Amino acid sequence: MTASAEKLSESAHATPAATGIHSPRAQALLGAARDLGPVLEARKDACATDRRVPEATIADFHSAGFFKILQSAEYGGYEMDPQVFYAVVMEIAKTCMSSAWVLGVIGVHNWQLNLFDARAAREVWQDDAGVLISSSYAPVGQVTPVEGGFRLTGRWSFSSGCEHCDWVFLGAVVPTEDAPWDMLNYRTFLLPRSDYQIVDNWEVVGLKGTGSHDIVVNDAFVPEHRTHRMIEDEGGMKFMHKPPLYRLPFMQVFARAVSAPSLGALEGALERYIEIAKVRLAGATPMRDDPNAKRLAAEVHAAIATMRSTLAQDFEHLMQFARRGEPAGLLDRARFRHNTAVVADQCVGLSSRMLKAAGSSAIRTDSTLLGVHNDILASQAHIANVSEPYTVNLGGMLFGQDSVDASL
Repeated sequence: MTASAEKLSESAHATPAATGIHSPRAQALLGAARDLGPVLEARKDACATDRRVPEATIADFHSAGFFKILQSAEYGGYEMDPQVFYAVVMEIAKTCMSSAWVLGVIGVHNWQLNLFDARAAREVWQDDAGVLISSSYAPVGQVTPVEGGFRLTGRWSFSSGCEHCDWVFLGAVVPTEDAPWDMLNYRTFLLPRSDYQIVDNWEVVGLKGTGSHDIVVNDAFVPEHRTHRMIEDEGGMKFMHKPPLYRLPFMQVFARAVSAPSLGALEGALERYIEIAKVRLAGATPMRDDPNAKRLAAEVHAAIATMRSTLAQDFEHLMQFARRGEPAGLLDRARFRHNTAVVADQCVGLSSRMLKAAGSSAIRTDSTLLGVHNDILASQAHIANVSEPYTVNLGGMLFGQDSVDASL
């Protein structure tokens, strides 16, 4: 057995105590995220103005080991429970949601690469295990099957953090004679930086610092081994030879990476709201003595705790099944997708209430509450956070109907 195979075998039997949220390494990672708070606060304006996360912040994330949390041990990764990754993302989002968003989206790609043929990871990381991958999963690419792979052309929007990355995941449907367009033939295509161009067009009202520009590809060849057909994963059961971390359904893992920033940002907004309440006058009454202001703080605090607890329980349920080598029930997975998708909705509603309660100063362009609110609002635009389809699917299943969500 090779050294890398031995390392993989050992990690496949790693206990939850060694890789979970209460492990020493997890606590060290969370401590590093907390310590970055003042640094990210000082960089936040530049992040928004420059429309990209500062290079220094990406370097800090590398140094802290954040990108290694979900990366395979074969390439120096920590192979930790996803709960650790989401907790770090939420901690970062308390201060800068744009930075947390980029960490969440790019960091989860280090997990997805393990679902590809092993040759893909070697191409990306053989010379530098710190190389990063951006994405745009919308099925807008035009695909032509050719010998050994595919030719890909198209333009994709919203590739967060792409300027920091040397590779990209892009979505497209492979046409067949029987089905020119069938989402069951959807694939993710992995391309190097030399095969695409970045079009600088990220001008938005929220998440300004994510640098989610367009990606353009003109007739690039993508070998078969650099594609991932999600439906073939069988909800993660295809990867029984890998650690439990990689036996999870793709969308369960990815979707929470784009909801965690909203929840962390709401926590940060509550902290700012409390600070405002300590000094603001609401008419003739100090805001800190206003029963309605107190009630709102308590309700937001309780809602955050409930969302955190629900998401943690959902994922622990998934991990328990993954450790046993079994798929979680379809109804449970539908419920978990719903619970993840509604986070952004709940956060933007609670943020709006705090914004209103903070009074007229909250509408100024330099208002920290307004900035956070716009970031959370922008997060709702991501398709994984558009909750209605997941709510309707769950309701239909409760009525005894079949799931219409193929990504479960």
